[in-house]
Amino acid sequence: MFEPPVQRLIDELARLPGVGRKSAQRLAFHLLHVEEADAERLGRAIIDLRRQIQLCTRCFNISGEEVCSICRDNRRDPTLLCVVERAQDIAVLERTQEFQGLYHVLGGAISPIEGVGPDQLRIKELMHRVESDDVSEVIVATNPTVEGDTTALYLARLLKPFEVKASRLASGLPVGGDLDYADEITLGRALTGRQEM
Repeated sequence: MFEPPVQRLIDELARLPGVGRKSAQRLAFHLLHVEEADAERLGRAIIDLRRQIQLCTRCFNISGEEVCSICRDNRRDPTLLCVVERAQDIAVLERTQEFQGLYHVLGGAISPIEGVGPDQLRIKELMHRVESDDVSEVIVATNPTVEGDTTALYLARLLKPFEVKASRLASGLPVGGDLDYADEITLGRALTGRQEM
């Protein structure tokens, strides 16, 4: 439909998560009209990302070095371990400034429909860390989805033999939310996870 270089860019942009064909087309035409230096800067940033970023050898977070800055930070509590599905989940938790322990990135969640079983996740590495790093608590911060809950239950069973506290993030109503707009599952979890006042 468009000239081959434009169509190739649209096709590549449309492969990105959350970017449909129309959005890809708008982005491509925007990039067509930006200064050449801006387009080159974007291209270099993508290439640098691929060349310079690796996974932390300890927690599997993204890092510019062999061990990420969180794992290297000796002010953090090494006895607390927060398990997340993806590296980007760490940034969300870090913004709260509430957690001062270390992390472990599983690389996804158990999902038989998508062909993801425990062996495709970094669960063995997690168990090794719990066993060898003197961990006292593992906080499972998987998403509150069927796959995240399945993964959390699976991890809880594996952690039982270790004398370690296993906990799950609370879920329920958002602050400032209205009961009228909450679904039954969210309300049910809020009731189950209620706290004494």
